[in-house]
Amino acid sequence: MEKRTLSDTERRDWLRLARAQNVGPVTFATLIARFHSATRALEELPRLARRGGAASDLKIPTKADAERELETTAKLGARMVASIEPEFPSGLAALDAPPPVIAVLGNTPILLHELVAVVGARNASALGRKFAAELASGLGNAGLVVVSGMARGIDTAAHEGALASGTVAVLAGGVDDIYPPENARLYNEILEKGAIVSEMSTGHKPQAQHFPRRNRIISGLSRGVIVVEAAEGSGSLITARLALEQGREVFAVPGSPLDPRAKGTNRLLRDGATLVEGAEDVLDVLRPLLTDTFREPSRVFWQGTVSSETSDDRFRSVVVELLGAAPVSMDEIIRQSGAPASDVLGIIMELELAGRIHREPGGRICLA
Repeated sequence: MEKRTLSDTERRDWLRLARAQNVGPVTFATLIARFHSATRALEELPRLARRGGAASDLKIPTKADAERELETTAKLGARMVASIEPEFPSGLAALDAPPPVIAVLGNTPILLHELVAVVGARNASALGRKFAAELASGLGNAGLVVVSGMARGIDTAAHEGALASGTVAVLAGGVDDIYPPENARLYNEILEKGAIVSEMSTGHKPQAQHFPRRNRIISGLSRGVIVVEAAEGSGSLITARLALEQGREVFAVPGSPLDPRAKGTNRLLRDGATLVEGAEDVLDVLRPLLTDTFREPSRVFWQGTVSSETSDDRFRSVVVELLGAAPVSMDEIIRQSGAPASDVLGIIMELELAGRIHREPGGRICLA
């Protein structure tokens, strides 16, 4: 859809749809592509959930609920930016799918600059923190804006190193939720020249399942992701994997094989990540990319129209039969069902609205 600024009424309904029960980013994008407006999609939600087998009515925020969130966000001095609007960072279009809305507190235009992520272990070593701060400072002096998650350890050090040039913190809670609490001073310093970003509602407290969603925004905003220290299975490695899926550059800082915090970074290097010993190693790779506009192609989640529901009914039982407890890719479901992609997407959308499926990382799906 063409980029444009939403009217107040459209913004309210866009937010209502984004906050509706069982409407994740992929289903939101599918609904908008199918019905062409949030208002029309809201009208269709109950019917679609029933088609998917919902046992009870969906919880949909009222107009007053959405207006209250918008007012609370505005009182904080934050801006709610919808994925259709010109101010929405174009790099986030690489996400499958983009967050329907993000709240930005601070300097919103900084998100249109060239960004690079620096992430790593929470229980970081003293040398790891020092390196992250110096690296972030060097990248900032070179004109890049450093993005991280404001977590303890490497994230904190990266933000501190980049304060002079401006830095962006992506939170797993609302933009008004300072986590961890000891970073209250850092939070306020970031706001002076940078920005705080979240896709969650104001007042929202971070939960474990929200950190991977935050990580995908960190990598989506960035030209590349630099991992300074990371144990195997850490959130930083999830961010690096997401970066690869989004076509971003991945960098890693080598470490001692005796340090568990180097296991993840050393594995990234074995798998082809660019070795980093200083800011220049990153700049050597990114400089040629910075001459190109950072704009991702629009994703199309629905090829059909509202009238296609009669055709997808023929494949519903086949698609449901292919789903189980083990996650399976959408491509595999389409291939094995023999159904048109648009029909499968419609069926999966209705099953998600009914709360019958879970979406896993990498676009895989399983029964709830």
